[in-house]
Amino acid sequence: QVQLVESGGGLVQAGGTLRLSCAASGRTFSSYAMAWFRQAPGKEREFVAAISQGGGNTYYAESVKGRFTISRDNAKGTVDLQMNHLTPEDAAVYYCAAKSGIALRVDSTYDYWGQGTQVTVSS
Repeated sequence: QVQLVESGGGLVQAGGTLRLSCAASGRTFSSYAMAWFRQAPGKEREFVAAISQGGGNTYYAESVKGRFTISRDNAKGTVDLQMNHLTPEDAAVYYCAAKSGIALRVDSTYDYWGQGTQVTVSS
């Protein structure tokens, strides 16, 4: 069982940066692949980024590649999402998710979810 709590959302101007963090409870954090998804109003939830259990492999949606960076600290039980050059299209509720096994881009494969953190980008 893993409990996830996101933080770091807020209001930022276009072109700005935000760093989201997700803190996980439990002693087996390093056995989970982690990911960030987001959902904007009226849209389906979409994949943003994922990272393997050890952190050696990362995966990004094309829309964020080169601007966002996912990282994890297994000793601290955290996974972060550094977001640079934000645009209004990045505005959404961002969710942290965890799954056993390999990191995937499909949200239905993830077993545990946080409550989400709001990111608002003003133009």
